[in-house]
Amino acid sequence: MFPFLALLDTEHVDEELLLAVSRVAPVITSRSTPESTIRYLLVEDSTSTDVNQIITLLDDGADKAIVPLSLAKSLLGTVPAHRLHLLLDVANVSAVSDSVRNAVSGVLLKTSASSGFGPDVDLVHSVSRFFVGAEVYVLAPDLPTPSIIRKLAAIGASVVIPFSQLTLGSTSQKMISITDAFLAPIVSDRSDGLFPTVISSDPHGKRSLGLVYSSCESVAESIRTGKGMYHSRKHGLWRKGETSGATQDVVRIRVDCDTDALEFSVVQHGAGFCHLNRASCFGDLDGLAALERTLASRLVDAPEGSYTRRLFKDEELLRAKIMEEADELCRAKTKEEVAFEAADLIYFTVARCVAAGVSVKDIERSLDKKAMKISRRPGNAKQQWMSKTEPPKAQLSKAETPRASSTPSSKVLPDRNGPIQMRTVDISSVTPEDRAKLLKRPVLRSDEMIAKVKPIVDNVRARGDSALCELTAKFDKAQLDTPLLLPPFYPLAPEAQHLDPAVRDAIDAAYSNVYKFHAAQIDGAPLVVETMPGVTCTRFARPIARVGLYVPGGTAVLPSTALMLGVPAQVAGCEKIVMATPPRADGSISPEVLYVAHKVGAHAILRAGGAQAVAALAYGTETVPKVDKIFGPGNQWVTAAKMLVQNDTDAMVSIDMPAGPSEVLVIADDTCNPAFVAADLLSQAEHGIDSQVVLVASSLPETVLAQVEEEVDKQAHALGRVDIVRESVAKSLIVKTQGPEVAMEFSNDYAPEHLILHLRDAPAWVDHVKNAGSVFVGPYSPESCGDYASGTNHTLPTNGYARQFSGVNTQSFQKHITSQEVTMEGLQTLGPIVATLADCEGLQAHANAVRIRLGM
Repeated sequence: MFPFLALLDTEHVDEELLLAVSRVAPVITSRSTPESTIRYLLVEDSTSTDVNQIITLLDDGADKAIVPLSLAKSLLGTVPAHRLHLLLDVANVSAVSDSVRNAVSGVLLKTSASSGFGPDVDLVHSVSRFFVGAEVYVLAPDLPTPSIIRKLAAIGASVVIPFSQLTLGSTSQKMISITDAFLAPIVSDRSDGLFPTVISSDPHGKRSLGLVYSSCESVAESIRTGKGMYHSRKHGLWRKGETSGATQDVVRIRVDCDTDALEFSVVQHGAGFCHLNRASCFGDLDGLAALERTLASRLVDAPEGSYTRRLFKDEELLRAKIMEEADELCRAKTKEEVAFEAADLIYFTVARCVAAGVSVKDIERSLDKKAMKISRRPGNAKQQWMSKTEPPKAQLSKAETPRASSTPSSKVLPDRNGPIQMRTVDISSVTPEDRAKLLKRPVLRSDEMIAKVKPIVDNVRARGDSALCELTAKFDKAQLDTPLLLPPFYPLAPEAQHLDPAVRDAIDAAYSNVYKFHAAQIDGAPLVVETMPGVTCTRFARPIARVGLYVPGGTAVLPSTALMLGVPAQVAGCEKIVMATPPRADGSISPEVLYVAHKVGAHAILRAGGAQAVAALAYGTETVPKVDKIFGPGNQWVTAAKMLVQNDTDAMVSIDMPAGPSEVLVIADDTCNPAFVAADLLSQAEHGIDSQVVLVASSLPETVLAQVEEEVDKQAHALGRVDIVRESVAKSLIVKTQGPEVAMEFSNDYAPEHLILHLRDAPAWVDHVKNAGSVFVGPYSPESCGDYASGTNHTLPTNGYARQFSGVNTQSFQKHITSQEVTMEGLQTLGPIVATLADCEGLQAHANAVRIRLGM
């Protein structure tokens, strides 16, 4: 039972008020509401709404329909009783037949006021006895008081309160606060007045997380903010996760059947609810929740070449496994066989979902929607699944990849060769609100990731090399005696003997270009300015003494990143360069990275990756030197660890910039080569499914735009990473604009990591660029050149941070110091000015430092 229901009686309702109400009460409305809302569909006019419309609205997610008696008769036998309520004037109760009464599960009574003090409770009670076992709601014209709400609750009825009478503030003569309405019938059985509160996990099927206590104040805060807030018996109001990061989003607050306890249904963030960093105070996760967590972890740290890694990377393998397990489930006979094969199918299904970023909660939402359907499908299977096929005579093992000729099931795999297309918008026809949405990137849940990496960082900080070696064995499967490698890295290191001469020559050429460009950026000669006679101000640069360079690796080979970070550090003259990169399974480092470390003069290589490497660089260990600034890209674990340590004053370390998915924005006009444009778009789309790819079509003729789209599809299908490209391109965007001025305005608002100009007289448009990480000018300047060897740096700001940040450059590895020299004559002029301003600010000692020199 709900203490009250809310009637959406206004055309425009405050979103904050609607969300707060949705946390504690169903909303009665004829309009759409947020997804988390329990929505009761209200139909007051039976002449303007037919049966099919009601069924459609119930199919679309309305929890119940509240309809007049005339419509209820038409819905009998079609809409289940638990989804159907009656709308009745209290005077017409006698018109309800037994067949209608038995076919509904509730009634909303519209009553008249009784002496200005609310509905006639005795009359409502008599009606409730007529509708035995049904839910009874009461809508009266008067503002309900907490006393009336309690009286109705005592007879098993709930009050309906219009939104126009609800407030997030305090109760007044015209409004009642949501909290007062919700808590009105609740009575604590404790001497301290607190309410026992069960916390359950919304995404994981009502798993109990813990038991806490709530007060009126904490409940009010949770309703208002949507955050888990409770009452500590020792410390008062308790904001869950405020210090640990294990915060909660409140989905629903319910009252138990005895109205003396509460249940908070929440989305739990961070390590978990329990102070022991577990999901629940009652033990660890199990079932689907545990499987989801395990697979999510393996998605991040499964070693290259392992079966799990192959499942996530090889869509054909995963698809074949799902088909295989579905077939085996269909052929299972006994109860045990069905359970075993169903478990196998669920395992691979959840793996598919985790790989696609789909959670168990997402699946549950979809199941909930299916369960809400009133209308029924014909129930016919697709013809391809109705064909009779003999079971394969020889089953493949669960670790093998089926080929097209291996089993009959391979003939009915979904077509993965459809067109790969971007979506298109015309900027001239979108609203300012929609334009703002086009500029947004996916939300990065940095708070959740920081909570996950904090135990890793704390472990390395406390235990040093021991923790580093353990974590490297866990995540990289490499057993190390020591995490640090010292020079010489080349050519004496055993791994260096395997460097391909062609690759070495390419690295040499790239090094030369990158070095030339970054050497030209060095801030060498001091800046000297005489601001007034006898007063000389100077600014000069000094290298940051100790720098850490994070180079993603493991089985991947990324000498380009080592170059882009190592060269400017070398040019700047940093005293200690520590390069960190994940080792291969045998503990070795790729020869390409070793060679770059040798060329840039690295002083050490830390054989570790992830958050543990960042922690070692930030705090130092027995062997790893502590650094002053950490550079380099990485996955979400690396990024979160960098953000965590830079905000720790004990670490005294800074970072280069925030990081996000790779992105490119291409501006093209009618002079462009469609094949070049498509190739530039795909060069970023292949990075990952979250890559951001935008084509701004500057007055581009439809025929040329069609050619670009054809090239995207053709070139994408020829790539080895086509499945990744298919997903990233599907989320990508073509923005049509009228002329290059509008195109450039959109680009400056978007602030892309990479900006490519396929424009007539492209160099002239560089002056119009305000926000971008790096610009590639003209048809023969592919972004790949900047990634590897043109000379510019490829470590660039993403996610719109090009508005505030520069890409990595030589001055990123320098700091600037100012000095001033004042002569006696200069002080005689400057001193009185300084003394006057110091007196103005009330800083006597400042003024005295001048006066004592001048004898003032």
